[in-house]
This record gives sequence, C-alpha cells and structure tokens, in this order.
Amino acid sequence: MKNVLVTGGSGYFGESLIYFLKKKNLNIFSLDINDPVSDDYLEKFYKCDILELSKKSNILENIDAVFHCVANVPLSKNKRLFYRNNVEGTRILLDACLKKKLDKIVLLSSSAVYGIPEKNPVSENTIPSPMEDYGKAKLESEKICFEEKYKSLNINIIRPRTILGKGRLGIFEILFDWIEKGYNVPVLNNGKNIYQFIHSDDLASACYMASFKEGKNVFNCGTNEYSDMRSVLENLCHYAKTGSKVKSLPMTIIEPLMKISSFLNISPLAPYHSMMYGRSLYFDNKKISSLGWKSKFSNNEMFIESYENYLKNKDNLLKYNNVSDHRKKVKRKILNLVKYFI
Repeated sequence: MKNVLVTGGSGYFGESLIYFLKKKNLNIFSLDINDPVSDDYLEKFYKCDILELSKKSNILENIDAVFHCVANVPLSKNKRLFYRNNVEGTRILLDACLKKKLDKIVLLSSSAVYGIPEKNPVSENTIPSPMEDYGKAKLESEKICFEEKYKSLNINIIRPRTILGKGRLGIFEILFDWIEKGYNVPVLNNGKNIYQFIHSDDLASACYMASFKEGKNVFNCGTNEYSDMRSVLENLCHYAKTGSKVKSLPMTIIEPLMKISSFLNISPLAPYHSMMYGRSLYFDNKKISSLGWKSKFSNNEMFIESYENYLKNKDNLLKYNNVSDHRKKVKRKILNLVKYFI
C-alpha cells in the first residue's frame, strides 16, 4: 500500500487520519467539498462532491486503498443530506472502486447504528437498531457494502464511539467554553450512565490496521478505559479549576425538552444527542484488539487533552466557518439561556 485516498479529508477525523497515515510514509490524496485547513501532508487535494466521483473516476487512478470518511454528522439535522452523502455517496464510491478494480476500502460508520442498546457492552454480534435518521443512514451505507454486486471488494467497516482529540469542536466547544467560564455542566439522572469515547489518533490507528484485513468485516472501536459520564466531567472540572460543577437534572423532564427543542430547531443538539446523553453505550473491543490494536487514551486523558488544545488554540480554531460541523463553533440558540439556570 503506497497511495491512499481519504474522502472527507477536510473533516475533523479525516484530517486526523491524514496526519496518522503520513507517519506511515504513505502518499495521501484527499477529496472533500471543503478546502483543507492545511495541505502540507497531501500529495493532492480534490475539491469534489462525493456524488461527482462517478464522473471523475480518474481520481482513483493508482490508488491502493480508500478510507471513506465523507458523512453528514448528527449536528446537521438534515435527513436528506444524511441519505444523499452517507448512503448514495457510499454506493457511488463503491461503483467507482469496482470500475477501477480498487478492492481495499475502509468505511467509517457510527455507533449510532445500535440506537439504544438493550444491554452493554455492545459487540459486533449485537443487532443494529438505529432510532433516528443519522443512525439509519449509516446502517444503510453499511448494508450496501454487503450487496452481491460488491462481493469482490475488501471492505472493513469501523463503528467508532464518540470521537475526541485535538481540534474537536462541535458540541464539545459548548462544553469547553462553559467550563472555561465557570458555568456548571449538566448530567442526567446523576450521570451514572457509562459512556465510552475514542481518541481520533486511536481511531486512525484502528482504521489503518483494519485496511489490511481481507474480506468484509465490521469492527467496533472505543477506548479501553472509560467511566460514567459524571466521573469524566467532574474530572475535567477539577482539572480546569474554574469553579464549574457537575449538576444532575431529571432525565424524565429534560429528555423530552431536548427532543422538542431539537425538533423546533431552537437547540443545536440533534435527536441522537437527546436520546443518548443520559444512557449507557460502550463496546467490548475484542474483535478490533485481535488486529493488535490497543487504545492509548482513556476517557479522562482525551477530555483533558481536547480541553487544553481548545484553550491554547481557540482563536485559531473558531475562525473557520466553511468547515465540517465537528470543526466549527456551534450556534448555541436556547443553550445561551440554559447555562444560567443549571
């Protein structure tokens, strides 16, 4: 493997993956509708919509593997775009790979395909049951990979937990801003739900290792060291020393309000956030670990690193507008008022 294409390479994780792959002495090509913040690590950047790839299959010339990270994330709250980019985009990519006889693909999916799991830890044998449009679209993109038409392709699907790391903004920008300013942060039902995250570097390592696996495989991926939501947020507040405290809110009242405010578009949070914030979801990592993978960052370590990076670089990070949702400041809407009442 020498030349690789990262679709969605200008996104938060796409860029993290590019940095990681470059350390493996690979030639990196990137495709995205947004310009990269930096092209220092790239052989070439293609400003291209994934749906245009059928007309520009020359992009795949001499490519040995594709890491498919193009996606609309939950924050966009746009069902049409979920299916356009996450589902149709996957099919167009696989068709182009067939045409060029390019058979090594890693597809970045999501833990949202599991919806609210009946029990934890969740394994790859757990039957997916997405409950909102983003998770449903991600599952549909996975199903395409197993169609008879694509039986000759080696496709490894990675289902990551919520991603953190240097430069991560989106809804975490709200959290980091509140803690920096000493506002309290909420948990639901005392925050005893166990919630697992994954550092972008650890996820990049998993994607790279999976790219060598033949056949069609699905891998769950989350940190090996995780805790309940209250513990990780209290640890971050203690580290920050700004006076922020973790306050518990009743889930039976807050969850419906979160859903309504999301539906009315007066909150930046998506249906997936309101559904999962107060619930447990964590993976066993047996299958991804069988490839020799092991996480380097715990929940606590990645929160502290992400927060520190935010403090040191926020002026630079927050200046970008034409970037993916995970890389830009979120419009607070009603949350601008909520922080005063927690």
